[in-house]
Amino acid sequence: MNTDHIRNFSIIAHIDHGKSTLADRLLEHTGTIEARKMRAQVLDQMDLERERGITIKMQPVRMRYARPNEPPSAAYILNLIDTPGHIDFAYEVSRALKAVEGVILLVDSTQGVQAQTLTTLSMAQATNCTIIPVISKIDSPAARPEEVRTELAALLGVSRAEVLAVSGKTGEGVAALLEAIVSRVPPPAFVKRTDSARDLAATESRALVFDFSYSTHRGVSIYVRVFDGELKRGDTLSFRAAGKQFTALEVGIFAPDETPAARLSAGEIGYVVTGIKEPGVVAVGDTVGTHRGRLAAFAGFARPRPVVWASVYPESQDDLPDLRQALARLQLSDSSLSFEEESSGVLGRGFRCGFLGMLHLEIIIERLRREFSLALVVTMPTIAYTITTKQGKREIIYTPSRFPAFGDIERIEEPWVRVVLITPPAALSALMQLFHDHEAVVLKTETYADSRIELTAEMPLRELMRGFFDRVKNVSSGYASLAYEFLDERPADVVKLDVLVAGESIPAFARVVARRRVQEEGERMVEKLYAVLPKQLFVTKLQAEALGRIIASRTLSALRKDVTGYLYGGDVTRKKKLLEKQKRGKKRMAATGKVDIPEEVFMKMVQEGGK
Repeated sequence: MNTDHIRNFSIIAHIDHGKSTLADRLLEHTGTIEARKMRAQVLDQMDLERERGITIKMQPVRMRYARPNEPPSAAYILNLIDTPGHIDFAYEVSRALKAVEGVILLVDSTQGVQAQTLTTLSMAQATNCTIIPVISKIDSPAARPEEVRTELAALLGVSRAEVLAVSGKTGEGVAALLEAIVSRVPPPAFVKRTDSARDLAATESRALVFDFSYSTHRGVSIYVRVFDGELKRGDTLSFRAAGKQFTALEVGIFAPDETPAARLSAGEIGYVVTGIKEPGVVAVGDTVGTHRGRLAAFAGFARPRPVVWASVYPESQDDLPDLRQALARLQLSDSSLSFEEESSGVLGRGFRCGFLGMLHLEIIIERLRREFSLALVVTMPTIAYTITTKQGKREIIYTPSRFPAFGDIERIEEPWVRVVLITPPAALSALMQLFHDHEAVVLKTETYADSRIELTAEMPLRELMRGFFDRVKNVSSGYASLAYEFLDERPADVVKLDVLVAGESIPAFARVVARRRVQEEGERMVEKLYAVLPKQLFVTKLQAEALGRIIASRTLSALRKDVTGYLYGGDVTRKKKLLEKQKRGKKRMAATGKVDIPEEVFMKMVQEGGK
């Protein structure tokens, strides 16, 4: 195939800036999908994507575009990779951007540049992609096309004439955009080689894995960009990082469904059916190529590292095998999901799962419920802490119940994030207070031409998870936009908060909180438990313990039984004897009895973090 007529590109944008709708119009204009089969968000395959209006799973597609007044034989092959824009999937997106030469930077003309616009732009610039700036939704009554065009041109340092304008709803400007893709995005780029290296590349194949999917019958299908040689059915290939050998059962392109092809040549994007059905083998960013080939793996490969953890239990222990199978099935199409079995005294057996972030967690849990019809109990998410004990032992702890005793800890470190927030000036004061409440350090502020303010701050990931997104929406009335990126680990001033019932610590209720909020959190947890725990047959102490001492306490009175109700008349001393006997019995039970904590109490305490 003539690579001069291939264009590989992606669309990057802030959430709800019209990325999926624009992709629909491109598919429609190029005739890739018949009009009768066209539907909204056609590249978003999951119901969850359609409901939320976001892209969760990457979806490549090949389009054929013939320029006006040129014969169909001179048509260009346009390979679009529709990528998720959320920071949770930043590594996967970065690998996908390595597979293309150009990107469309899409900005909503009713909203202007948003926080996630800056994040996705920096990723595209880091991969040296050609950037085509485009403003969308120009048909909207609230559109500010000229103002946003100027803003976007200034951001990229280009002329206003280079910024295109489109409407994903009406299709206006799509023809000009297709022409810009052909004229501005360069054909597939290849590594410059010496003569001997060129000879080697001519005899071997090499491709970058930027995503994959799983089928029960065909196993894992990898989505690849071929850089060297060609891939054909029957080829013996292997993964460089995983070291796994396999035979290509099928190769093909996305049109947009998987369509078999004779081969995938250098510069093309397509899929390879591997037949692999083992979790943990295939990973985004790995290099696939000729088995025992001499071409080196592509740089930048890394195994995704979970940053958010939560325990997942089936409501019925009879569903444990189904939950295990469901998690393993999801892991076959999402290598960033990790899980290991654990048990709880009351909730039974379940799994401690690791996620890339809060959105990733929400998606996995929702898929478990929808696709596998599982009723689940999910504990409050936590992060991983690196703890150094006074004996010099260094350990990564991702559940509060495994924290060492307070007196044994020398140092605690936690992950931090850099937050970029763009807000109208009216919400600035409230947001600055919010940053203070969440232990954020504001680094800089910048004012845009339309008076909006950009705030850059750094804060603990722990505080970002403590309802920060919802509070930003509330104080800004929904007008502020936010993006974040992960930084390094830094010293953490946190402590373990234990909840004791009748003197016994309940591991499922344990939490890690900031030292400055430990008193407040301890009192809140005790009050919540006091409100939901049924009375026992004896007086029950409910306590919160931290820093080696009790910081909050409530007493739950005993469930009183009227032991004298059957008496009628007679000497009052008989009643007194019965009441004394009851009192002695309660005292013995308080010393040796065990509190019965119903399952619904555990659910109320752990699912919402005691809120």
